[in-house]
Amino acid sequence: MTTISESSYAKNIANFESLLIAIRSFGLAYNPVKESIKIPAMETLLAQANESLVEYATAQSAYSTSVDAQKDAFKPIGQLITRVRNALQASDSTAENNQTAETIFRKLQGQRASAKLTKEEKAAMEAEGKTVNQISVSQMGYSDRIVNMRNAISLLSTIPAYNPNEEELKVVALSTLADQLQEKNTNVTSAFVQLTVARNKRKDIVRDSDKSLAKTASDAKAYIKSLFGTTSTEYKQISKISIN
Repeated sequence: MTTISESSYAKNIANFESLLIAIRSFGLAYNPVKESIKIPAMETLLAQANESLVEYATAQSAYSTSVDAQKDAFKPIGQLITRVRNALQASDSTAENNQTAETIFRKLQGQRASAKLTKEEKAAMEAEGKTVNQISVSQMGYSDRIVNMRNAISLLSTIPAYNPNEEELKVVALSTLADQLQEKNTNVTSAFVQLTVARNKRKDIVRDSDKSLAKTASDAKAYIKSLFGTTSTEYKQISKISIN
């Protein structure tokens, strides 16, 4: 399938406007039967195309902003979890609670319970007939980290001994942070949906629908060819205006 660059959308729209300007210069001689290639209809389509460019640019900006906000919100999590881990260890919590929490903390920080085998170690085990199946334990996706953070919060809330004096390490503060992170994720998802809608609308208007700039331009050129002839000055004027 043919792809089209970001700059090509603007170029196609500019070329369609050039075609329309040329058509206006033909005066009353340009009088097609087909509604979609009449001048008023082409003017309306051009306005819609320009509007789609603005809508896409706005959606792209909103998406980029939400992604940046998401990254900034998640950036301190690793350091915060280290502090929570140490606060739990420094409390009177049981070894069992610490061990359970440690599993969740490792997931939040993308750590393994045991070191990953080297290629040489894997080869040696396989040579002894042992099965080697080290599954990736990374759960560093934004949604995964929120789930694991809520799991950690749920566990910490059941440990009476975990009651740090530092406000940002308390269960209430961690719960608020988890809600804020979820909001950032939701904002990114919503912005991405809007960006997709804007992208598809722009693509349809410019090239992918039966009423697109490309189809309308092709029909208008065909009419001009039939009106003035292939060798006419009028047709030569518009024949090389490319819209695709």
